[in-house]
Amino acid sequence: MQKDLLRNKLKSTGNAYLFFLLLGAHYLYLGQIGKQILFWCTGGGFLIWAFIDLFTMGSKVDNYNLPILSQIRDIEREEKDDKFKKDLMMMQAASK
Repeated sequence: MQKDLLRNKLKSTGNAYLFFLLLGAHYLYLGQIGKQILFWCTGGGFLIWAFIDLFTMGSKVDNYNLPILSQIRDIEREEKDDKFKKDLMMMQAASK
């Protein structure tokens, strides 16, 4: 259940580019409201910042997704460990 909620928080590079091209709102999509306001107020950093963002969008999305993916990996590891412990206890109980 929690993994599904975390997976829903993941952002895609394609959507980030779509927000960038249609509204210039890619930072808003990534939850960086302060940066988004600054981006809009400076006209995309006089278009220099906007040009750079065209080539760095993938890494921006990856940096956003990294902690979420780490949490998902930790949950999966805990689930796997719990299943292993449960199976081990069942085998021990069956051998008695």
